[in-house]
Amino acid sequence: MAERGKGTLRVERSGPVAWLIMDNPSMRNAITAEMWQQFPPLLAALESDDSVKVVVVRGAGDHFSAGADIASVQKILHNPATGHRDGGDVSAAENALAAFRKPVIAAIDGYCVGGGWQIAGACDIRLASSGAHYGITPGKIGIVYPLSGIKRLVELAGPAAAKYLLLSGDLLDAEEALRLGMATKVLAVDTLWDEVYSYALHLAARSQFSAQGHKALINALSSGASEAEVERLSAYWQGQMAISDDAAIGVAAFLAKQTPEFTWLRPRED
Repeated sequence: MAERGKGTLRVERSGPVAWLIMDNPSMRNAITAEMWQQFPPLLAALESDDSVKVVVVRGAGDHFSAGADIASVQKILHNPATGHRDGGDVSAAENALAAFRKPVIAAIDGYCVGGGWQIAGACDIRLASSGAHYGITPGKIGIVYPLSGIKRLVELAGPAAAKYLLLSGDLLDAEEALRLGMATKVLAVDTLWDEVYSYALHLAARSQFSAQGHKALINALSSGASEAEVERLSAYWQGQMAISDDAAIGVAAFLAKQTPEFTWLRPRED
């Protein structure tokens, strides 16, 4: 967590890649109440934009995010719709990221702490610099972490590591985060942004049909959906495959030893 600062969430575009930037560098990109609220509408706009194939979430400057703005933490964890402290705007932002239809990469440099980890944990892939530091610190200020964040932490790192992190509030370096499953890969600080962009372009060149279908199925399996629900979702994507051109394009390119140029962009409802 971090102290109060002014900031915003903004989008920059590089071809098929959209960079979703937490911009509050004077406070190590602490996420203010207004910034949490910006996640769902910005993600909805990026999801509806078919020219965007991959989203990279990062912080401005030298840090991913030092966490939620401490001064407004009580407000942002409260859900006015239910009257309960169930994560409020924090969980809404995290869940919007997790449910985003397209691939999402967290590019982590510097501090990734508290609410910052919730954002990173909701992404599909976490690319960390060797200078990254992770921490989950509600124990330092006497609050209970939102259930959405605890659930994803347990899924990624396991219950023993989740207890170690939440009970101690200690920071981890990038290599320890990698060992615990909280980083997908550790990259050199000097080449981080070039490698992140190269990897994002690599994902963007793959079949969006395959990426989005697999992401939906993996999310269903990891969320505890019933076997019947998962079977229905699988049948849906198999049905979409019958009306998608990507399989034919991929097979033809493979046989011709060429790079495929996939055309599928979003599910089609007939």
